[in-house]
Amino acid sequence: MDRSDEMSIYVEVVNKGGFSAAAPGLRLTPSAVSKKIARLEDRLGVRLLNRTTRKLSVTEEGEAFFQRCKRILADIEEAEAEVASVRAEPRGTLRVNSAIHFGLHHLVPLLPAFFELYPKVEVELTLDDRMADIVEEGIDVAIRAGFLEDSSLVARRLGGNDRVVVAAPSYLERNGEPSDPEALEGHNCLRYNQMETLNHWEFVMPDGAHKVIHVTGNFAVSTGEAIREAAIAGIGIARLATFSVGSAIGDGSLRHILQNHTQDGGNVFAVYPHRRHLSSKVRVFVDFLADRIGPSAPWDAQSDAQSDA
Repeated sequence: MDRSDEMSIYVEVVNKGGFSAAAPGLRLTPSAVSKKIARLEDRLGVRLLNRTTRKLSVTEEGEAFFQRCKRILADIEEAEAEVASVRAEPRGTLRVNSAIHFGLHHLVPLLPAFFELYPKVEVELTLDDRMADIVEEGIDVAIRAGFLEDSSLVARRLGGNDRVVVAAPSYLERNGEPSDPEALEGHNCLRYNQMETLNHWEFVMPDGAHKVIHVTGNFAVSTGEAIREAAIAGIGIARLATFSVGSAIGDGSLRHILQNHTQDGGNVFAVYPHRRHLSSKVRVFVDFLADRIGPSAPWDAQSDAQSDA
C-alpha cells in the first residue's frame, strides 16, 4: 500500500475515533481498517493506538505521527491544487471586502483592467470601515490595514499604512498650526462616532516616550472617507492613513502637520483564508493587486512628496 494511503487511513481513524466509524468514509470494512493499522504499526515498530473493548486511544508516539501525517497530507493536496489551478481559467463570483476609501479610490479604478484580463470573474465588493469576519461572512479577499494577528489568514502586502495628522490650509490659516501633539488639545479634531479607540491618537515623543492624546471636536462621523472630506473642507484636524490622504497631501488640499510624529500603522494587505485549495480567481486577483499597487504604493509616494518639499 502507498504510504500516503496508509497515512490517510490512520488520520481518518484518529479523527473518527475508531475503526467502525472510519470504515464508511474509507469504503472498507472495520476489520480491514484494523488490519491495515496493525500492518502500519508493524512496519513502524511502534504502537500508535491503544485498543480496548470500549474505546480506542492514541499513544504518545501515535499523536506525534498523527500531527505529522496531517501536515504531509495537507501539503500533498495543496501541491496538487496549485498545479491544477494554474491550468484552470479563473471564473465565478469573487467576494471582496474593503474599507470605504480604499475601495472607492484604489480598488474600483483598477477593476476595468482586471475584468479585461479575467472576463469570466464577477466581483461583489462590500465597502465598510468595520472589521468584517472573513470566514463567517464568506469573503474571498479582504483589504486590511494595520498589523495582522490572525494566523488563519494569508496576507500579501500592498503598501504602507502610516497614520498622519493633516489639516486644510484654510483651517491652519484661521487657527494656527499645532507645534506638538499636546497642542492638539486646543484644536478642533475630527472624530469617529462608532470607533472610539480611533479618537485616541498615539504619538512617539522625541525622548521615545509614547503620548496618547484624547482628541475632541465638534464633528464626529462613522467613516474615514467622511473625515477626510471634512478635513479638506477646513472643519478641523484629522489623523488618517496615508492611503486615504496621500493624494490630498500631494495636490495641496491637505497639509501634513506634526511630521516628526508620524505613527507606524503597519501595512495594507490583501488577505484571504488559509485554504488547501486556493481558487484561481483568488490567486489571480491578489497577484493583480500586488502587481498594480505594489511594491511602492502610490499613496506612500504622494504623502512623501509634500514632506520633501
